[in-house]
Amino acid sequence: MSSRPPLLTTPASSVPIIVPDTLAVSTVPQRALVVDDEPRLRQVLVRLMTRDGFECADAANGDEAIRQLERTPVTLVMSDLRMPGTDGVELLRTIRERWPNTAVVMITAVSDVDVAVRCLALGAMDYLTKPFHLEEVRARVRQALDKRRLLLENREHQLRLEARVAEQARSLESLFLASMQSLADALEVKDPYTRGHSIRVSLYSVSIAHALGLGTDVIRQIELGGHLHDIGKIGVRESVLKKPGPLTEEEYRHIMTHPVVGWKLLNPLLSDMPLALDIVRSHHERVDGCGMPDGLAGDAIPLVARIAAVADSFDAMTSDRPYRVGLSMAAARQELWRCAGTQYDPDVVAAFDAAVEEGEISIGA
Repeated sequence: MSSRPPLLTTPASSVPIIVPDTLAVSTVPQRALVVDDEPRLRQVLVRLMTRDGFECADAANGDEAIRQLERTPVTLVMSDLRMPGTDGVELLRTIRERWPNTAVVMITAVSDVDVAVRCLALGAMDYLTKPFHLEEVRARVRQALDKRRLLLENREHQLRLEARVAEQARSLESLFLASMQSLADALEVKDPYTRGHSIRVSLYSVSIAHALGLGTDVIRQIELGGHLHDIGKIGVRESVLKKPGPLTEEEYRHIMTHPVVGWKLLNPLLSDMPLALDIVRSHHERVDGCGMPDGLAGDAIPLVARIAAVADSFDAMTSDRPYRVGLSMAAARQELWRCAGTQYDPDVVAAFDAAVEEGEISIGA
């Protein structure tokens, strides 16, 4: 007499259904859901899964299964392919979309094997063909749960790696920003009259950006661009930077090379922060097209550069120089409005005024 385990068949079969003794794989109960429109088959699979340590429920069709999953998610779903209403394929798609951590094993007749194989591409962990041995059911279930465990472990490992990469990126960014600040500090040592200017321009620009309702990433780049907007002055002759009186035409053109010098210096380093680069290059453009270095006009000037232009000019107006005393807040605001529409964007000047009224901007802040 053969010792081979009996087959689990449809009710039309005369082969008896015998559930073997349990070989529980875990002391922690896992939830399983058996979905099939044949009550006898559901009953046998539920008995098998329960004896193997699962908390097991059953459903007669896909719609009922979805309702049960909405109430209580499970670790494993064993689903027939052909059922009235929502069939096994649609159930599988729904599970993959809504409960992606659930392992799914499809149950199918031999004639539907090609469909079952396609289900693997949709995310099923495995499939069983009727009639099947009960030991085969248990082996496929264990295999499906092993696949699920490996996928979850790989996903968790990937998340940990991504977190480490993000942390390292933040560290590198902090080091980079510290290096950039050192460059700005070096410029202020070279030109003592601009000490604190870059920090103030950055703060004023951020306040204007907030008044305009700009997003977090944009504001972050504006802050950096404000710090670095004059970095190109490192390439300007000290005799010109420190000249106590008005500049000659040649000296003015020389000092106005600093936007392009700064842009060329930073372009390889700030490729992922294009708005900060826009500030460095274009903060001396004018809305009437008469600015430098590219003669851009109106909206062709990046908004972040139009913001920095107002912040830069305000700080220059209100800062003391050896040859003049800085303007008062009222006088500086009046001058900004006088030049709105020619040198400055009127909308940006209005946002500057709003920030002043809110107490976000004050002289030397």
